[in-house]
Amino acid sequence: MDVTRSEESGRSSWRWATPWTSTRVGRAHDPPRRRCDPTPSPHRGKGAVPAVIPKTCKIESFFGEWEFAVEYVACASDVDGLTLREVLDLADPETLALWEGLELGYTETTGHPLLREAIADEYTKTDADGITVCGGGAVEALFLVSHALIGPGDHAVVIWPAFEPLHRIVPALGAEFTPVPLDAENGWRLDLDAVRRAIRPTTRALFINFPHNPTGALPSRAEFEALVALGAEAGVTVVSDEVYRHLEFEPGATLPAAADLDENAVSVGVMSKAYALAGLRVGWMATRNTALTAAARTLKDYTTVCASAPAEILSLIALRARDQLVERSKRIILDNLGHADSFFRKHPDAFAWEPPRAGMVAFPKLTLPTPAHEFVSDLVREESVLLLPDSVFDTTDNRFRIGLGRTSLPLALDRMDAFLTRHARHGRSQR
Repeated sequence: MDVTRSEESGRSSWRWATPWTSTRVGRAHDPPRRRCDPTPSPHRGKGAVPAVIPKTCKIESFFGEWEFAVEYVACASDVDGLTLREVLDLADPETLALWEGLELGYTETTGHPLLREAIADEYTKTDADGITVCGGGAVEALFLVSHALIGPGDHAVVIWPAFEPLHRIVPALGAEFTPVPLDAENGWRLDLDAVRRAIRPTTRALFINFPHNPTGALPSRAEFEALVALGAEAGVTVVSDEVYRHLEFEPGATLPAAADLDENAVSVGVMSKAYALAGLRVGWMATRNTALTAAARTLKDYTTVCASAPAEILSLIALRARDQLVERSKRIILDNLGHADSFFRKHPDAFAWEPPRAGMVAFPKLTLPTPAHEFVSDLVREESVLLLPDSVFDTTDNRFRIGLGRTSLPLALDRMDAFLTRHARHGRSQR
């Protein structure tokens, strides 16, 4: 199959064939290119990992080691999960009947039609035909989109710091990426000029994430619209990770979806964050670009195929009660934000604190003469409280991520306070 679009608008043409070989966005004059060179490397021995495999996902390795071994996970990027009973109590007659009559068979590969319609209600211009449900969460959507867009010799731009699935896949596909840092000294401000300078003739994708993980940054509507327009004007596909959308603190601060601003942009969403249903593992990609949708769905046929039947119906129930669930999540987050703000202001000699503007994570700086990873390790060992060091995000500014979505956070902050007090007392005794 060969799907193409005109070069007149400055857009890239689509050419895709066999999955994992040439499924990518290319310009009209580009020759077909393979996903990876099949020629064995003379430096690769038996059992070696192929270059197409991304580097280890640091954040998942970190959580895999510590998340279920500590008393308090104070760096989580989700909200306390709902119970099954709490979700079913939200069901309307139609969705309750769907649940009670559910057959545990295969589901539609693109997602249950009613679920896709409910997801499409999040958008103003993107309808259910442009929604692809992913049974592996938002990370699956990002994986599919990256493979559909990027190939050897290509380039991407990534707003920085970034969640690893937004950038680790790019080098594994034989491409390069340029990180564009948010301005930490200016409230994590977005630098549009820096984004513009980073774009090359070979740039295929601009990966963005707002509300931002791990900083909690949120640009103005005008800045966000300008960012999406910048990518569109350059013929670059904007891939927008919007998993924290609807968790803005100020009324009316919710940004428009990138997929609604530009017909070729992709918006990625998930049930894990605002809806507190991470265990369902349901995410989605939304775009009006039919060629990209087709390519991603073909790749999906070789990965998860379809989502879990129970997870789809539970997601449908939740989305029909979206306002109630978002209000619950924001209530927990804002309550914890007050506790965190008090804690960090109590310890100005230990931390530089920039409150988040949206979402449920923040990225304070440790100003003590101690590396952040050592601070995190000592806190785990002495207080069984887990923070996320900035090394996971490939940054070196001595920061850590803290999460505001768990109701246990005040207890974790109490332990952090005791930890700091004890070490300060010990430091004075050593003088």
